[in-house]
Amino acid sequence: FEKAKYFEGCLPIEVMVERGRDTLRFGPMKPVGLAHPETGEVPHAVVQLRAENKEGSMYNMVGFQTKLTYPEQKRVFQTIPGMEEADFVRLGSIHRNTFICAPELLDQTLQMKKRPGLFLAGQLSGVEGYVESTAMGLLAGLYAGRLLRKKTLPVPPASTALGALVRHLTETDPGRFQPSNVNFGLFPPLAKKIRKKERGLFRAEQALSGLAAWKIRLAEQGGGSAVQ
Repeated sequence: FEKAKYFEGCLPIEVMVERGRDTLRFGPMKPVGLAHPETGEVPHAVVQLRAENKEGSMYNMVGFQTKLTYPEQKRVFQTIPGMEEADFVRLGSIHRNTFICAPELLDQTLQMKKRPGLFLAGQLSGVEGYVESTAMGLLAGLYAGRLLRKKTLPVPPASTALGALVRHLTETDPGRFQPSNVNFGLFPPLAKKIRKKERGLFRAEQALSGLAAWKIRLAEQGGGSAVQ
């Protein structure tokens, strides 16, 4: 069977445990900002519960992705203090994320290199997350529309989230390619040194400026702006 390759941003808890006994308490069970309201004591680890209905009668265990069997999930989770009598209405299930090796197979317009006219988007193309998948679907649709009208569509600047994702899909070393959410690590290195607290705002402004310039280029090519 295929070797299991897990998305680093959403690891099963048992995989994290295998990496070290303290991995969970420095991950989803990290107690930062959760001191006891009366004693001020900081717990060794915590399990955060997020309400899933307006009545507050059902809660989600934050960060507890798992591929454990259902009986084992109940056994393990009921050993957590305060959850001994918990009633589990929905247990965790792991899903397979199928994706292609985009750097090897896709060009910068999200078309198959060996089969022009066939566009790929979404998780299949190698991005992770609902917003990212939708964004690549938007771009693929724009590219397809332009192709039908015999027009080209410039790749969004690498300083934008759209461009950074396309760059990840098409310029990453094929031997090291893995799906990714959008993050500043995908953006080009900054040309000048900026204080850490100011980098996010600088990149955001740079991205908006790049996106605006890209939209102007589209309008100048004819067919109007592709993104409103």
